[in-house]
Amino acid sequence: MSDDVATADFAPEIKEMGDKIASLTLKQAKELSDYLKDEYDIEPATGGGMMIAAPGAGDGGDAEPEQTEFDVVMTGFGDKKLNVVKLVKTITGGTLMESKKLVESAPVAIKEKVSKEEGEKLKADLEEAGASVELK
Repeated sequence: MSDDVATADFAPEIKEMGDKIASLTLKQAKELSDYLKDEYDIEPATGGGMMIAAPGAGDGGDAEPEQTEFDVVMTGFGDKKLNVVKLVKTITGGTLMESKKLVESAPVAIKEKVSKEEGEKLKADLEEAGASVELK
């Protein structure tokens, strides 16, 4: 098997679109998701991201690689909503209104692709503020 996949050439417009999507803030990504759902009836895959497992290519190993990046997903804000909104504002760097909307749209990823240590700290902080949180 060769490494041609890793060096694939992409059309400039695809690269540009991919770069723009990758640089979206959490709020912008949520808005894009809502827009695609409302306008084109395209919904994100369950689990917060597209997860496709290719069949084994004869690599001989059934062990899954250890997860190194986690999404901090708030599943509920509890009875201390204001505390949770303030903390989400601090974490995301958004405005108070953006943070309120984000909190109210639970379940929602508050921060994506963080290390296990950072994820555990954010989870503990959010739970202390009153939120229900999962690391995925």
